[in-house]
Amino acid sequence: MSVVHQLREALGSIVDVSAAVLDEARADRSGHAAAGRPLAVVHASTVEHVQQTMRVATATRTPVVIRGAGTGLAGAANAGEGEIVLSTRRMTAIHEVRPDDLLAVVEPGILNADLNARLAPHGVWWAPDPASRDISTVGGNIATGAGGLLCAKYGVVRDAVLGLDLVLADGRLLHLGHRSVKGVTGLDLTSLVIGSEGTLGVVVGATLKLRRLVPGDVCTLAATFSGVRAAAAASAAVTAAGVQPAIMELMDAASLAAVHRLLGLPAPTAGTAQLTIQTDGPAAATEADVIAAILREHGGVTAVSHDREEGERLLAIRRSMHPAMAALGTTLIEDVSVPRSAMPAMFDEIARIERAFGLTIPTVAHAGDGNLHPNFIFEGEEAPAQVWAAADELFRAAIALGGTLTGEHGIGVLKRRWLADELGDDQWQLQRQIAAVFDPLGILNPGKVFAPDA
Repeated sequence: MSVVHQLREALGSIVDVSAAVLDEARADRSGHAAAGRPLAVVHASTVEHVQQTMRVATATRTPVVIRGAGTGLAGAANAGEGEIVLSTRRMTAIHEVRPDDLLAVVEPGILNADLNARLAPHGVWWAPDPASRDISTVGGNIATGAGGLLCAKYGVVRDAVLGLDLVLADGRLLHLGHRSVKGVTGLDLTSLVIGSEGTLGVVVGATLKLRRLVPGDVCTLAATFSGVRAAAAASAAVTAAGVQPAIMELMDAASLAAVHRLLGLPAPTAGTAQLTIQTDGPAAATEADVIAAILREHGGVTAVSHDREEGERLLAIRRSMHPAMAALGTTLIEDVSVPRSAMPAMFDEIARIERAFGLTIPTVAHAGDGNLHPNFIFEGEEAPAQVWAAADELFRAAIALGGTLTGEHGIGVLKRRWLADELGDDQWQLQRQIAAVFDPLGILNPGKVFAPDA
């Protein structure tokens, strides 16, 4: 009996083998697509659907790729020949909201922005704020360890999850973590699963750590600089001054010009880079004044707005980065992080790599936490060798500056060849051994994160 037949016997009509759906599951927003076509997409809407799928997969030794909205940027949820796609996109329930305990229990398929829209009437919110918040799922945020615009002040996904419900490769259901603010019983398996990119199990529920809605004003600053290094130095000075903005985003000249074209805005002066900074809370106005003074001292032409709607319009420029890059061609969107004081040096390295390889690499950064997103633009479906050679230099430069291969997008397929370079052989082997404890048959997202021939 075929695997698809067994799935249909167990799960019925939620097993989808239509060509369009199978083709869609081959790719994410990274520009990368898996070879071949998966066997089927299972549209799970209950925990039992997930368990049944994994039991069939284990019995038949069939690989499974867990997928949410498909908005990832590392190829981690792309499915190919002979694989089952287990989609949790229909698992969108909010089971519990507890403003008194500042927690919510949700399913993985709910969109990040939809969750916060439903939490707002309770006076609470979930802080992770990826630029893809309108289209990415909470489960996907957890799988990649997502970050976003608000990380510097409010933390990343790992800081905002108390517990997880996890289905293992053999179909067993685990309840990890806790509902209390404190909890150190045993090993922290919740944090281990966050950012594991579907290689340890299937997240079917999450107990999220919430915050109360921030009272007071919001102030937004936009500052332009004659070059990206000056903007990076100004952002580092803001951090060094001890001021804590909620958002501090940097756009270099190429990315700023591309977004202005996309949105039909007047073209910025050639070479101009921009910092967009937002402060919030009772001290927002005072902090904005302090930051404005620092930016001006570093040559920034600075404007301050106390209007929330104007602030959102300014941030919309930054949030339009991905579609602006897509308008230029196929985009390899990279994701390196360095210590915040090393931001100017990392932009120097990007400029050096541009000259060495004859490329333009539009770059934006979450300047408040040192996370940069260099973009490689090319024609066709596969990045040419020149792009990968430039990316190789970029990754090695970030590591040399005390940084890391990925701040929030994950390793997936696209960065697995560099993983051992950052971790070192001993840690790399240990991580593979840990994954094998969770998934002894190696059927969960095989070939992702760890190279298949390693």
